[in-house]
Amino acid sequence: MTVDFTLPSALEAHEPPEERGRSRDGVRLLVSRRATAEITHHEFRDLPSLLDPGDLLVVNTSSTLPAAVRLDRISVHFSTPVPGGDARLWTVELRRLTGKTSSPYPGGRPGEWIPMPGGATLTLVGRHTAHGQASERLWQARLSTDVVPYLRRHGTPIRYGYVRRDWPTAAYQTAFAHDRTTGGAEMPSAGRPFTPELVTRLVAHGVHIAPITLHTGVASPEAHEPPYAERYEVPAPTAALVGHARSRGGRVIAVGTTAVRALETSVDASGRVQASEGWTEHIVTPERGVQSVDGLLTGLHEPKSSHLMMLTAIAGHDLLASTYKAALAGRYLWHEFGDVNLLLP
Repeated sequence: MTVDFTLPSALEAHEPPEERGRSRDGVRLLVSRRATAEITHHEFRDLPSLLDPGDLLVVNTSSTLPAAVRLDRISVHFSTPVPGGDARLWTVELRRLTGKTSSPYPGGRPGEWIPMPGGATLTLVGRHTAHGQASERLWQARLSTDVVPYLRRHGTPIRYGYVRRDWPTAAYQTAFAHDRTTGGAEMPSAGRPFTPELVTRLVAHGVHIAPITLHTGVASPEAHEPPYAERYEVPAPTAALVGHARSRGGRVIAVGTTAVRALETSVDASGRVQASEGWTEHIVTPERGVQSVDGLLTGLHEPKSSHLMMLTAIAGHDLLASTYKAALAGRYLWHEFGDVNLLLP
């Protein structure tokens, strides 16, 4: 059973909150508690008062690449390197440009080459294939130069039609992003409202913060597809902190669905998080459940999004349905520049 609803366009965040007169940590925070089915309304800067000393926040340190390169009629969205490939072979999505928006472009053929800005060339190798099925929108493609340095010279951040204009890459970085040698195609947006000042308040309150890294690929809202292979790392100190928090009665709260995927990928047969890295295709569903986290801090997701399966696994169907009903009634804002939901046990 999935949570379904209609999202009015008026509730889509069209720009960063700073452009709406709010600070990053001034976005709204909807808190849902599974034990009591209570739903309360806050601002994000209230977070330290909503957590307990000994709780652990697990955050994604991935930086956001300017992963879109626009041509005359199409845009190329660089998603992730191809597992086992080199620095020039990536999974990409071709999108047709229509005014200020774009939509998936169904054209292209293997062997076709596309002239790119700066004198580079992109060659379509073949359709991306997962679980024996070829994608209708994704390609494996080889750029004539290393991808990440090229994107930093010629790319812009990926944006969709609900964001009305381009914003600089800095608007898509979180306070936790640290590695400019690589990155993800899209922002781990649950971490965006954190500021250095808020992190200091959390630590002073006794809340622990531990890093994972998961570099996200493109997540076109037109295609509600399961996640495909993405690069991740759960460092040994983070795995140890998860065990430490659990052993002392603290709650492990993932900041974003990407943190849940990384942690769940790293759970061993005994249910404990272990250090690991590589590529993950793990999908969290209500049937599989979660073993590594007790709560989740996340944005508000679109109707029928695959992310809602993960949220249902953590919160339960009834509480999640009530949460989204409250978000709609309270006119919370959706998407990466919108408001945030904290699901607590």
